[in-house]
Amino acid sequence: MFEIRPEEDGDWWEVEALYDLCFAPGREALSSYRLRDDVPAVAGLSQVAREDGILAGAIRFWPVHVGGADALLLGPVAVHPTHQGEGLGGYLIREGIEAGRAKGWSRVMLVGDAPYYARFGFSKLHGVEMPPPTNPDRVLGLDLIPGAWKGVTGAVTRWSRPE
Repeated sequence: MFEIRPEEDGDWWEVEALYDLCFAPGREALSSYRLRDDVPAVAGLSQVAREDGILAGAIRFWPVHVGGADALLLGPVAVHPTHQGEGLGGYLIREGIEAGRAKGWSRVMLVGDAPYYARFGFSKLHGVEMPPPTNPDRVLGLDLIPGAWKGVTGAVTRWSRPE
């Protein structure tokens, strides 16, 4: 049985090691990481899954701006190879989406494989520009409230709090 809970500061190194295991070397060079630099993940949305105290999966959410509108950037999500195929990744994604909705977020986006993420309701975003060299066909979004992405276009930029 998995224990799912919000990621805490003490989980950070284990989660990073899981991401290193599950993703190609140089993952930090991806454009989405520039949007995360020096920006804390959204409190309470980033989750870890443990079985008998051992990290089995993790998901993170980050705040970004899209053409002036606020959005969540989902990712990375990873499941340890010993637990892949058990539905844990899908569970983390669904729970994260619902938690974002409950916390009042309107929209969520990610860079990923459209056929995989379509099962969660994600579809290609038109007119939303991730920093290069992102393939625009992999920029996907989901409304957390109906119509939230309607009319939202422009560059995806780092989160900054209003002063």
